[in-house]
Amino acid sequence: MIALPTPQNPLRIGTRASPLAMAQAHMAAAALIASHGIDMTALEIVPMTATGDRIQDRALAEVGGKALWTRELDAALDTGAIDIAVHSLKDVETLRDARFALVAMLERADPRDRLVVREGIAAATIADLPPGARLGTSSPRRAAQVKRVRPDIETMLLRGNVATRLSKIAGGDADATLLAAAGLDRLGMHDVGTVQDTALLLPAASQGAIGIECRADDDGMRALLAAIDHDPTHTAVAAERAFLAALGGDCRSPVAAHAFWQDDGALHLDAEIFSEDGADHAAGHAIIVNPATPESLARRLLTDAPDSVRRLFAA
Repeated sequence: MIALPTPQNPLRIGTRASPLAMAQAHMAAAALIASHGIDMTALEIVPMTATGDRIQDRALAEVGGKALWTRELDAALDTGAIDIAVHSLKDVETLRDARFALVAMLERADPRDRLVVREGIAAATIADLPPGARLGTSSPRRAAQVKRVRPDIETMLLRGNVATRLSKIAGGDADATLLAAAGLDRLGMHDVGTVQDTALLLPAASQGAIGIECRADDDGMRALLAAIDHDPTHTAVAAERAFLAALGGDCRSPVAAHAFWQDDGALHLDAEIFSEDGADHAAGHAIIVNPATPESLARRLLTDAPDSVRRLFAA
């Protein structure tokens, strides 16, 4: 029998302090309440400011990469200051510390990007943007994809939480940006931006997925979290992350990967890797038949890719 938290011994849910991260932590709490009948007073959300949230003037790839989103949560989980950590999985390193276990994923939301433009620009897709438009992003993937479709577009660094980035677009810092549809929806911004088809902009691996970690040796917490794991999401996202791991790239390497279930029950994986300027790329597709399929697809793309792409990946 699983021991449930109580108001006297609450389950402490660690999260970044941004509005989106807090919304996701509340989603995790709601899932635990619905699954186990836990009283909401037995759950405590513990927000903390990640290093990545404090650095706003540089691309994270230059100062530590994705670890800057997880460092504080990892430390709190390791010392027992929190019992679980809730993450936007696309911001979590592919290879994690063995002290932690990614036990549960909530059902994935829309994994696609949305294009947001400033007032006065009429564009439904990046192909519609005016000549020489300035698109703000901190994502090497998005920058490369945009440049591949529209080499004339100027990509520039745009950092900050969703509200900050929207404010910068409204203020004219850039003409447009790309934001995750899932994040906008979780903030109630259902009408902000225009969804970009995956055939035009393949999403980042894990985009739209919320992951929940606990200490690897905490068997009770593992059992508690297993009950809220959405297996179709977990299986698909695991394939994407296995593809990333096989590539051997880092957060500076422009890569997209999207695993999706078809009506026949098969799991498909689309993937692309790019040169930094988007001029060169390699793309592939596979049906996941065993755990080795994502690695095979990664090897195939690296073999097919020109040197300008291959050199960005260590595998």
